[in-house]
Amino acid sequence: MRTIGLIGGMSWESTVTYYQTINQVVKKQLGGLHSAQCILYSVDFHEIEYCQSNNNWKKSADILIQAALSLQKAGADFIVICTNTMHKVVPDMLPYLNIPILHIAEMTVKALKNKNIKKVALLGTCYTMEQDFYKKVIIDHGIDVLIPEKQDRRKINDIIFKELCLGIIKSNSKKICLDIINKLCNLGIQGVILGCTEIGLLIQQNDTMIPLFDTTLIHAQEAAIRSLK
Repeated sequence: MRTIGLIGGMSWESTVTYYQTINQVVKKQLGGLHSAQCILYSVDFHEIEYCQSNNNWKKSADILIQAALSLQKAGADFIVICTNTMHKVVPDMLPYLNIPILHIAEMTVKALKNKNIKKVALLGTCYTMEQDFYKKVIIDHGIDVLIPEKQDRRKINDIIFKELCLGIIKSNSKKICLDIINKLCNLGIQGVILGCTEIGLLIQQNDTMIPLFDTTLIHAQEAAIRSLK
């Protein structure tokens, strides 16, 4: 079994889902008392979010570089960054590493292609929805990406940072997100990317008829499978 290096804590609420999912997949594949070989480096999300909100991506990249180097030194065979937004700094991290980073957007593309999705909506932080670092990976594979209108993007961003990252789950916030999804459905989308690792804590597939692509589950499941190859 290969060792997974997890960079978590962004937020730790969704890192729990990563750890649980990875171990569930390994147990299903190998049976018995098997569990995953993984190492977790959990950062202080307050520091990361401060860098994000002040547009200091270099400092946030430095934090993740040090985390990744620690995991590499500890024996990780590949890195999993347990968040969507911070994949923005992956190009800054790679030159410092001798092990690969399992990119969450690339794994999401794989899941979209498996379902023959050609037009998809993207929900996430404002950084993920509005900037190109994430969308471009998907668009480059010939898949159209739609994002909510500005007012709705702000609503989703607030729900993520002011509620979900703090472990707060509100039924009204679920309704807001589902209403936004319904508006996007009217634009002809074939699926919705839950492009923030916390959104899956609020919305699940049984809440809507449109196919959902929960990036947390996709990423964690792929990490587990890769560890067994």
